[in-house]
Amino acid sequence: MTTTSLPENAIRETLPVDAGVCRCIPAIVIFLMLMALAGCSETEQVSAGDEALASADIDAPQTRLSEHPVTGEELARKQVLVRGNASEPASLDPHLVQDTVGSAIVVDLFEGLSRSGPNGDTEPAMAKSWSSSDNNLTWTFHLREDGRWSDGTAVTAHDFVYGWRRAVDPKVGSNYAYYIESAGVENAGDIISGEKAPETLGVRALDEFTFEVSLAEPITYLPDMTVHYTMFPAPRQAIEAHGSDWTKPGNMVSNGAFQLDSWHLGEKLVAARNPHYREDDKTIIDRVVYLPIESSSAELQRYASGELHMTSTVPVSQMARLKRERPDELVMAPSIATYMYAFNVHRPPFDDVRVRRALTYAIDRNVIVSYITRGEQMPAFTLTPAYVSGFDFRQPEYATWSQTRRDEEARKALKEAGYDEDNPLEFELLYNTDESHKALAIVVSQMWKEKLGARVTISNLEWKTFLSEKQAGNYGMARFGWKGDYNEASTFLTLLTSDSGNNDGGWSNREYDQLLLDARSSQDPNRYYVLAEEILWKEFPVAPVYFNTTVALVSPTLKGYPENNPRNIIYSKDMYVTAD
Repeated sequence: MTTTSLPENAIRETLPVDAGVCRCIPAIVIFLMLMALAGCSETEQVSAGDEALASADIDAPQTRLSEHPVTGEELARKQVLVRGNASEPASLDPHLVQDTVGSAIVVDLFEGLSRSGPNGDTEPAMAKSWSSSDNNLTWTFHLREDGRWSDGTAVTAHDFVYGWRRAVDPKVGSNYAYYIESAGVENAGDIISGEKAPETLGVRALDEFTFEVSLAEPITYLPDMTVHYTMFPAPRQAIEAHGSDWTKPGNMVSNGAFQLDSWHLGEKLVAARNPHYREDDKTIIDRVVYLPIESSSAELQRYASGELHMTSTVPVSQMARLKRERPDELVMAPSIATYMYAFNVHRPPFDDVRVRRALTYAIDRNVIVSYITRGEQMPAFTLTPAYVSGFDFRQPEYATWSQTRRDEEARKALKEAGYDEDNPLEFELLYNTDESHKALAIVVSQMWKEKLGARVTISNLEWKTFLSEKQAGNYGMARFGWKGDYNEASTFLTLLTSDSGNNDGGWSNREYDQLLLDARSSQDPNRYYVLAEEILWKEFPVAPVYFNTTVALVSPTLKGYPENNPRNIIYSKDMYVTAD
């Protein structure tokens, strides 16, 4: 773990900025801006092609097609897609994956009942159709009969029954077990708590290709939820044969467009086209190479040299340069995602709501999105983004205040909590290793120092360790990001229910839990969502910073990247590589 202490003396600079943006910019922000300018030397425009193929260092067949069957574009001689993927996945088991790193891979290896279309709409996948009855208490999914596992065996309704039961089985230990419960599936909560057996879950196979789901409360958006990997089918034959080793190369069986070919830890993971996939004839990419590059700067360098077709992110320090030099390659798309900091409410000083309120107020979000991230992010004062489908978005009162007033109220709250110059607030802020997360942690910590006299030590851990420590509650305050699993407000608000596997900060509120429970069976869930958000505005279990966007670099030779999908689900099978 690396720790960084902020300088004792802080200088303040004043810049002319737009109305509504705090005019006092901490010196650390100026420093980061100057560092960005110092790194603004122009780079040669190199497109990913032979360089990417060489860097992948894998065997790949010649493409089956010389040109795209629809567009007529000339295709690269070998269809190898090289993707930056931020870090090493903690797991490839769909029921144990819990992050965007793992999900980016499993959505290529597996396929659920539905999928996300290029614009974020829910489309049929393994299910060719579905219907509801009994006022949305019963959902019936009619499966395609041509679905196959990578071992050639048929994918049936029994595989979905097995997968969903496995997701809630306490013995499996899925961090996403609550997802099945939040979908209202009958008996899910009792199974997760150990009171009932997984076999009592409200799912059954009516026949080989008809999957039925029984809900305890009616939910209209269940098909949207089935896009998520927690609701993917599971290959009983592989899991029973290999146990926890079933996700290793040579053991894994999957039903997606690709199958696991090789996995060299710390270097690359390779997926090969699955010849048994139901639409294999429509898949153009033959191999996908996922590179676990934790440093966004290193990822950018490899992209600039033509070794990658797409990055997982972009360093915030390079946004201005890339907007100028590579505007056609820089993707900045809306995303239903929130960047925030989580408080462990069981650890002092964060067990005091006045401290949480003070730190939340003192974050100057306008400075952050205008001068630090610069990727069209939107300041966030709520957990749920404004553009979530059908959500009655409202702002807390403090969002309407000037930053000057928020700072004044923050100082009052901290003084009431017993902190002042003689007894300064001290704590550690934890984030996962990444230049952009580090830059933001430095800026936010400096804001707290200058405005509140707080003494903040920032510390970072590599992704797997960070995830493990955060889940164990081994932190006081930590970076937290959430991308909606489906386009409905509950995907955000259920994060903080008492039984949520992602609520590692330990905050619990019975009224909040009940509101989310009541929302499930309501014809107008928005009124419950609004009341739930209002509780968060008073309790501050998290400090929202901004509503995120998808920011990435995409090579001109890579076609089919879903630039308009707010879910930011990227299926490699939808893309192809053109000739240089």
